Amino acid sequence: EVQLVESGGGLVQPGGSLRLSCAASGFTFGRFDMTWVRQAPGKGPEWVSSINSAGGSTNYANSVKGRFTISRDNAKNTLYLQMNSLKPEDTAVYYCVRGWGVSSPRGSQGTQVTVSS
Repeated sequence: EVQLVESGGGLVQPGGSLRLSCAASGFTFGRFDMTWVRQAPGKGPEWVSSINSAGGSTNYANSVKGRFTISRDNAKNTLYLQMNSLKPEDTAVYYCVRGWGVSSPRGSQGTQVTVSS
């Protein structure tokens, strides 16, 4: 059974940083591209960033480019999202999803990020 468990969210002030993690199990993590998706209150899901299976290719939404960094550790079956210079508009539930360019969550619990002073 495929399981993706996100963690690392929380409340942070504007300009602050957080690092999200996604622990994967139930499949060969290192063979799959991975994506972060977020959903803000009252809005539809939004693609944030993708990384290829080896970690050598990444892509970012314009809204987070230059502030967020996606990475992975295939030995630990873990996906990361380093978020710097956070803004109130980054407030959302963040989900990790298997695949490249996926734009909606697929049943994992997500982790809440709230950016507020």
